[in-house]
Amino acid sequence: MEILLWLVPSVLVTAVAMVWVGWVGREGRGEVDPEVAIRRMAAALSKPSPQQYAAGKQRRERSTGVAVRPSRRPAPKSEPKGESGAAEKHAS
Repeated sequence: MEILLWLVPSVLVTAVAMVWVGWVGREGRGEVDPEVAIRRMAAALSKPSPQQYAAGKQRRERSTGVAVRPSRRPAPKSEPKGESGAAEKHAS
């Protein structure tokens, strides 16, 4: 128990500080008359609020957490000239 005696001064200072703050803080400083508060609130709510932000919202793609390379479009398949004529002959 003797080893904890060094804590006593800090505990006492902390307790005294808490009591002092509690005593000072219990006074009702800064109270506003309810009617004045209502008038202030009405004035604040009657002001027009901004409808738009200065910068437009950018729609971001939702991340799935998986890294994916952007896909490349496959090159359009061009038919060789000889195949298209052969297909027409078989159809007739």
